[in-house]
Amino acid sequence: MERLIPIVFKRDIMITQTEIVDISTATGTMRCNVYRPQGEGQFPCIIFYSEIFQITAPIERSARILAGHGFSVVVPEVFHELNPIGTVLAYDDAGKDKGNSDKFTKTLESHDSDTVAMIEFFEQQAYCNGHFGAMGVCIGGHLAFRAALNPRILSSFCLYATDIHSNTLPCIEGNDSFTRTGDIQGEITMVWGKQDPHVSTEGRQKIYQQLIDTKRNFTWHELNAQHAFMRDEGDRYDAELALHCYKLAVDQFRRTL
Repeated sequence: MERLIPIVFKRDIMITQTEIVDISTATGTMRCNVYRPQGEGQFPCIIFYSEIFQITAPIERSARILAGHGFSVVVPEVFHELNPIGTVLAYDDAGKDKGNSDKFTKTLESHDSDTVAMIEFFEQQAYCNGHFGAMGVCIGGHLAFRAALNPRILSSFCLYATDIHSNTLPCIEGNDSFTRTGDIQGEITMVWGKQDPHVSTEGRQKIYQQLIDTKRNFTWHELNAQHAFMRDEGDRYDAELALHCYKLAVDQFRRTL
């Protein structure tokens, strides 16, 4: 009788830990949730920008998934100046209205100074290897794109980024993210849902052409998905596409960071 020999696959087990840190920015104290492997060592740092609702349970789960693949993941409260520390908005009309109000109030320059503050703080932490990437969803996708203007951000993964094509976020004239696309130095990936009502086909084509015209190092994905298809709450969630995108992001960050 043939004897079957079991095959054991060994790998590092990336159980994660969580901590909360409050850091100083040019516009006040900003709370950040940090998710990172429990093991000792230094890891690349990914700034994960949330939706308008800030650090909700789906955002936390996304950050844990990334951290479990060997990254230190920092999730800031993107509207810290406009809300009490610890504010999480609900996925309802009231939360949407407040989040959109915050989105159209905070300037891109303030988001820029937040990114600088996070880099300066976390590069001093023993668990960070000094290499930074950015990832985000919805307005967070825009902020990950925006973060890529900072030369310390080596790689960005942007999911259904709003308000880039339309230049609807407040900023100094000429300092909008679309106009400044040519200042991006690192690698960038753009992921879109073709059924997303917030970024039209014409809007996506406008951003694509700008990336081509400015000769950026980018990858482009258009998927049959709706807006917020990564969010594992609600009717728009697409689990298969979400797993596909996590794999794309992890592969990119492992290669570039």
